[in-house]
Amino acid sequence: MIKKGLTGLALGLLACVAAFLLWHQGALAGFEHATWQWRVAHFARPSPATSQMRIIALDQKSLDWGRKENGLSWPWPREAYATVLAFCKRAGVKAVAFDVLFSEPSLHGVGDDQAFAQAMRENGPVVLSYTLAPPGETQGGDGAGPPAPAISGFSQWLAGSRAPVLPQAVTMPVPELAASAAGLANISTRPDPDGVFRRAPLFVNLAGRPVPSLALATYLAGAPGPVPLALGKNHLQVGALGVVLDGAGQAILNFRGPSRTVPTISLAAVVQSELQLEAGEVPVIDPAEFKDAYVFLGMTAPGLYDLRAIPIDGVYPGVEIHATMLDNLLSRDFLRDSPIWLAALLTLFFGVLASVAILFCRNAWHSSLAFVLLLPLPFGAGFVAYGQGVWLPVGVQATAVLLALISGVVFNFATEGRKKRYIKRAFSQYLHPTVIDQLVSNPERLRLGGEKRELSIFFSDLAGFTGMSERLDPERLTLLLNEYLSAMTDIILESGGTIDKYEGDAIIAFWNAPLTQNDHALRAVRTALRCQERLAELRPDFKARFGCDLFMRIGINTGPVVVGNLGSSQRFDYSILGDNANVAARLEGVNKEFDTEILISGACRNQLPAGVRVREIARVGVVGRKEPITVFEPQAQGDAGRDERLGRFAVALAQYYGGEVAEAMAMFQELAADDVVAGRYAARCREMLTNPPLAWDGVWRMGSK
Repeated sequence: MIKKGLTGLALGLLACVAAFLLWHQGALAGFEHATWQWRVAHFARPSPATSQMRIIALDQKSLDWGRKENGLSWPWPREAYATVLAFCKRAGVKAVAFDVLFSEPSLHGVGDDQAFAQAMRENGPVVLSYTLAPPGETQGGDGAGPPAPAISGFSQWLAGSRAPVLPQAVTMPVPELAASAAGLANISTRPDPDGVFRRAPLFVNLAGRPVPSLALATYLAGAPGPVPLALGKNHLQVGALGVVLDGAGQAILNFRGPSRTVPTISLAAVVQSELQLEAGEVPVIDPAEFKDAYVFLGMTAPGLYDLRAIPIDGVYPGVEIHATMLDNLLSRDFLRDSPIWLAALLTLFFGVLASVAILFCRNAWHSSLAFVLLLPLPFGAGFVAYGQGVWLPVGVQATAVLLALISGVVFNFATEGRKKRYIKRAFSQYLHPTVIDQLVSNPERLRLGGEKRELSIFFSDLAGFTGMSERLDPERLTLLLNEYLSAMTDIILESGGTIDKYEGDAIIAFWNAPLTQNDHALRAVRTALRCQERLAELRPDFKARFGCDLFMRIGINTGPVVVGNLGSSQRFDYSILGDNANVAARLEGVNKEFDTEILISGACRNQLPAGVRVREIARVGVVGRKEPITVFEPQAQGDAGRDERLGRFAVALAQYYGGEVAEAMAMFQELAADDVVAGRYAARCREMLTNPPLAWDGVWRMGSK
């Protein structure tokens, strides 16, 4: 056991080292991203903050409406956005953020830009966007870059971070619009190498200056007063809100769902609503729906090319990524990276656990079960961590488990020959040689060691054996027992039974272990009948040679017990433990009470096929059990007259159970001449009529084992 555990430890550590190397080389990134998708899909749901936001979508419906109803081609005059701002002002929104670039003067003239700028000043606060541009391509500004908010601790944080220093080149809004905005924000974000957005920065380092993202700028614009910003070692403090950052200054997005999870309204509907309100008409959109909301205006029409990919949606408008960032900021539930030590510790734990577990699997089925049970563990850990707001790498853990399981299977296969020799040595004393051959050929069908399993248990004893042992000398007694036990053992082994042990004249055997036998109850009952038939054939010879009449009593019970090799490595028995084994022994003793040869429990009876004839004998209360046991007597093939007598016995027994003692006694007396059990019941009924019991439950209680 210890040696196998140490071997499992070594294999597990090797598997973990290999998994760490693959992880470090980035070979597991694709698999990790797939598991990320599963976790996001499971946990994505709106938060309370989601209802605080609205997206006004410049969608295909809006473009079609502008072209058909107003003759507008793209790009629209900026006066249309002024109408949107008027509606938002009327509704009482906190801030409006444009995920739209206004880097070129309006095609509709200077007056169009002036009207839009005036609308921003009157209906603010409004946040406009700019993007980072390659050096030498700065547009819409003087090259000085946008104004930067003050973030205390930025220089110290920058010295120890992995955040890239971006070139001081941006594509800015036209000056008149930029001057009228409450804030300017960067909308340039970079996806992961596979093109999927999972992280985003709340600010970027633009030539040594922090510039806010659209989400952060919108939050600051909507605040009732100045909001202090401070950077710690791995977090950004936004007033009372804290956001955990990774080494590159990004936050892990906690997605709420696929596209349109944030309430989204077509821009055309908003424009129509404002025009209707100005005309005194009922609007398409009630302004109350926008009360105290943060509003993002962005493009969702496919032709405007602002569609992105997130883990659970391949067509996700870029504006919704900014809305998700603000949602996470308000909810304070950005995800955070797990510590490296935690990922490493779990990888080692799962890898070693898998390798040790697979080495103790005894067959292919158990090995398959180990794969089924152990492979999901890293994924379960990842899901639990995600639910706690922690992104835990799953790929390295799953790889370690898989490699550990495979290495364990290979190791077990390499040592298969030794296991076969052990099987022959361990079971040669219990099983028929043909059964041993099956085990050697199919070792996966065997589990060494203890297991809980349903068996049919056979317990037999000789009547009056103590008296025989006193009359016979030891040599003759030994000869008699050897011949008797050999005859009975041959029948048991031929039926596929396993000999547990001999206790003097008693035989303990069972079926359905170590090999699976679906008909184990039937095998046990047929074996008992054959043993009684064989003993009847041998009885005259035993009488003539030893002067003894041998009569055997058999009890059979079916139920779960613990079965396996019990003892030490030098001396062991393949044996059974459990209450159901004791019940079989008790049933053997119950035969004395009714003068029967074979009694089986109700659990055994329930597993017999319909063609096996049995009769119910009694409900007995045996020593050591609170609940009574219904016992049955298997019947050998008989004539029609016997069937009729058994039917009458069943009627009398039902009367007895029902407390109709006098009626039952009359029927039992009629049957007593040919049925010893009926005679016992007749005597019992007479006794009960003479001394009625205080309470009646129909149970025949045994006074001894």
